[in-house]
Amino acid sequence: MEKRNFVTIADLSKDKIMYLIEMAKEFENNPNRELLKGKVVATLFFEPSTRTRLSFETAANRLGARVIGFADPKVTSGTKGETLKDTIMMVSNYADVIAMRHYIEGAALYASEVAPVPIVNAGDGSHQHPSQCLLDLYSIYKTQGTLQDLNIYLVGDLKYGRTVHSLIMAMRHFNPTFHFVAPKELSMPNEYKLYCKEHDIRYQEHTAFNDKVIADADIIYMTRVQKERFSDLMEYERVKNVYILRADMLDNTKPNMRILHPLPRVNEIAYDVDSNEHAYYFQQAKNGLYTREAILCDVLGITIEDVKKDKTII
Repeated sequence: MEKRNFVTIADLSKDKIMYLIEMAKEFENNPNRELLKGKVVATLFFEPSTRTRLSFETAANRLGARVIGFADPKVTSGTKGETLKDTIMMVSNYADVIAMRHYIEGAALYASEVAPVPIVNAGDGSHQHPSQCLLDLYSIYKTQGTLQDLNIYLVGDLKYGRTVHSLIMAMRHFNPTFHFVAPKELSMPNEYKLYCKEHDIRYQEHTAFNDKVIADADIIYMTRVQKERFSDLMEYERVKNVYILRADMLDNTKPNMRILHPLPRVNEIAYDVDSNEHAYYFQQAKNGLYTREAILCDVLGITIEDVKKDKTII
């Protein structure tokens, strides 16, 4: 079988996205199976993570696989000077698939070119986060009943936010209208605005963030201002609390509107929003389990027909 990777959302067709969403639905109906019994999943996290790492490891465990890996690169031979290539080649001797997060943009693509086993990109720098994007798509689909013709507001750190970069690429198939809400220091990079123009994706830019601006939203996608991406901490201090979503801003929003956030949050969503009917970010995180089960199965050649035929009860 040809080796499959899950490195960038830009390579996925509309049919493939919907296929993976359908597979995730099957896993939501029954997440506990033994479809990966006898397989080993390696999680290599060269950068801190909570939700992504734990959901990949939970997905592997619920599918019957065993998990190896690390959450702190300081405990690896990288501290002795081992190259990324050598680490990937070494781990490939022990694992059937590698889920990897790295601080360097393009690291997952490079790993996919040298590894003999499938590579799943769990985030590479400020570039892409395709598995987060798939769970975002699944969350949007669940809450809206469609991915088509939606008004999606991306708010906060659009410069360094790899989750919003991935979402733009994935939504090109579904005729969205994007609203980029950010201070000038964190505005959407020109390369992604050019991408929108090349793919006939409508977008508007805003610097204001208030109840009038968000009144027509179907999805409000909040992002954290990422301190770790800033070389100038004074710049971070200037922008870290520019946009805060509060419950009193939601009174005139559409009934179907839902608030997403890749988490962790800092101050950008006030705690009084948590109990609001529009809040969906904790359910969104839960959806990561089902979509990452789908990703692991897909790269290992397990089809949706295999999932549907599986009658495992654990």
